[in-house]
Parts: sequence; C-alpha cells; structure tokens
Amino acid sequence: MKFINVVGTSASGKTTFARQLAKKLGLSYIEMDDLFWLDDWQETPDQEFFAKLQSQIDQAPRGWVLDGNYSRTLDLKLKYIDTVIWLDYSFSLNLYRSVKRAISRAVTQKRLWANSNNRENFKTSFLSKDSIILWMITHHAKNRKKYSDLMQNPAYQHIHFIRLTSPQQTARFLKQMAATP
Repeated sequence: MKFINVVGTSASGKTTFARQLAKKLGLSYIEMDDLFWLDDWQETPDQEFFAKLQSQIDQAPRGWVLDGNYSRTLDLKLKYIDTVIWLDYSFSLNLYRSVKRAISRAVTQKRLWANSNNRENFKTSFLSKDSIILWMITHHAKNRKKYSDLMQNPAYQHIHFIRLTSPQQTARFLKQMAATP
C-alpha cells in the first residue's frame, strides 16, 4: 500500500481517516476538495483540476493517501492507485454525520480548506439545492453501486479494495497499520 485512494459518501470520515492513515504510514496526504474548490464555491475547471492533482501526485513519488471520490479523476488516479479504501457506512450513519457536520460548520464558520475562502452556513447547508446533506441523500446508494461495480470489474483486479463498513472496523484497521520504516 503506497498509493491509496480513500472513498466514501460525504461525511463518512474520508478526510479524518485519510490524514490519520497517511501519518501512520509516513505517506503524503492529498485532499481533493482543497484542490477542487475555489473561493466562493466556484469549481476548478477539469483541466486545471487534473493538473493540480497530477502536480500533487508528482510531488509524492514515495506514496500518498488521496482523499476523495471525484469520478472525473478516475482515469488519472487509476494510473497510480494500488489500494482503494472504501468507507461504506450505513445511510442512517452518513445522514446523522452530514447533519451534525453541517450544523457544526455553520455555527463555527470555520474555513473549510486552505486554498479557498469557503464556509458553510445554514442556508447553503439545509435550504439550498446544492446542500451537502441533500447531496449525501441522493448519492449514498449511487456511490455504493459505483464502488461495488468497481470492485467487481475485471479491469481493476490489480487494485486492492478494502471495504470498511463501520467506524469500529475502520478504527481497528487503522490501529493495525504500522508506520513504514
């Protein structure tokens, strides 16, 4: 495991887990949301996004833990990935975490990523058609199908897929990981 992509539905804990895993394994950490989101919730155009991601990958030849789904980057990621860790938690847990996180972020107004000014508020978190909670609701089943299909696809059998289905299982997995010498 040197080139790892942590995937899962929004609020599954990808960022926290990926940071912890990267630290434990002595690998670089790459946060795709930070590469993708520009100020004021503007999206980075695909070619620029791909270039940013490639640059981060190139800066970590010894290995990295990449945090995020972003299907549009699949072709680029698959050139490198040897392991996909899928945080596949229940719909109810993801919904609970999405709501809890949205409330916390709206209250604290903490900047979400280093390279943008984006913050969440109650209007965008709960009342917008672009709400991350609504996104989680509409994409949970789609993500589950997408990653199940990817795991079964003969073209990707060279990739080690690890499916973690509970926070307890994820914590045990992380505890078992040892830092590389």
